[in-house]
Amino acid sequence: MGEWRVAGRTCLVTGASSGIGQEVARALAERGAHVVMGCRSGARGEAARARITASTGNPHVEVMEVDTASQASLRRFARAFTGQHHELAVLINNAGMWSTTRQLSPEGIELTWATNVLGYFLLTNLLLPTLRASAPARIINVASKLARDLELSDVQFTRRHYSGMTAYAQSKQANRMWTYALERRLAGSGVTTYVVHPGGVNTGIFRKGGGLSGLGAGLYMRLFGKTVQQGADTVVYLATDPRVSSRSGRYWAYRQETPCRFRNEQEEERLWSLCKEMTSGSGA
Repeated sequence: MGEWRVAGRTCLVTGASSGIGQEVARALAERGAHVVMGCRSGARGEAARARITASTGNPHVEVMEVDTASQASLRRFARAFTGQHHELAVLINNAGMWSTTRQLSPEGIELTWATNVLGYFLLTNLLLPTLRASAPARIINVASKLARDLELSDVQFTRRHYSGMTAYAQSKQANRMWTYALERRLAGSGVTTYVVHPGGVNTGIFRKGGGLSGLGAGLYMRLFGKTVQQGADTVVYLATDPRVSSRSGRYWAYRQETPCRFRNEQEEERLWSLCKEMTSGSGA
């Protein structure tokens, strides 16, 4: 399959207009990659792109608009991406959100689940043919140590009392679990998978969610959170280091493989089936 490198190859980062995503995009551009920044706001994305090209001197950085909460937007994006790019070395699913009130996506799905889980799942599956054809290739899903309370029978909080903290935490548990199911499906393909805790990073995601819990979490992150450069470090490491090619399907934190308490093949397959069902609209 050849020695691992990102220089001259295409890397896609979602949620790249700010925070960890922008820093990951900058680091990849610094290493000579052709970076595609998937951004909900084209204007914010272009501003970030200008900063990255100015600081790295790499002109091969582009912005493509996508709303990862919207399955229709993800399908349009995937068609546009594969129409323009015939190779994808690294897919980094980073875009995420937090809300203290229950909101719905354009398809009527609870917004945190739609964005943080189904957005990752659908985009990955839409781009899998390109990733397989580009092998060796890597898929990196940004998760969190704040992971718990996944209830597969009620992921949208139609029965449970809605909690923004629980909605966020269950989405991050789910991202670990379906990544393990994905790894089984990709065995021997040359496409490797990684799921990563970036650390508690002061990116503003909790403040944007509003409410007392969001304000409290935002204050804590301002006081004690890591910088975006520190948060991006393990993501960049997994995207660029040749040594992790043989360590696929693992959960990582601070450049170390970390045990995950959610490993359960039966539950992982149940979650995969649920995500497949929830993204099986026209064009799947």
